[in-house]
Amino acid sequence: MASWSLLTKHARVLLCIARNPNVRLRDIAAALEITERSAYSIVGDLADEGYVTKEKEGRRNRYVVQRNRVLPEPAIEARSVGEIIDVFLETKARPRRTA
Repeated sequence: MASWSLLTKHARVLLCIARNPNVRLRDIAAALEITERSAYSIVGDLADEGYVTKEKEGRRNRYVVQRNRVLPEPAIEARSVGEIIDVFLETKARPRRTA
């Protein structure tokens, strides 16, 4: 893994959940190369702040991203979580820019 990341761990966890609402904490941890304890803590932070809600499905949790929540980032000018997720998880292929 690189020594730094453009996105915070919280943003990366949010993207994992947006990709797969049924993702397990174990899978988030493995995908992001963090501990399960860190994944649990980050998901808890996101839930506490209202960016993610947890729904119990049998013995597992299903996570729902609250796409209308505004990000607490002054530099992003009141963009919603959904708008940012759409940028990172865009399904249409975009032409790549070359330097």
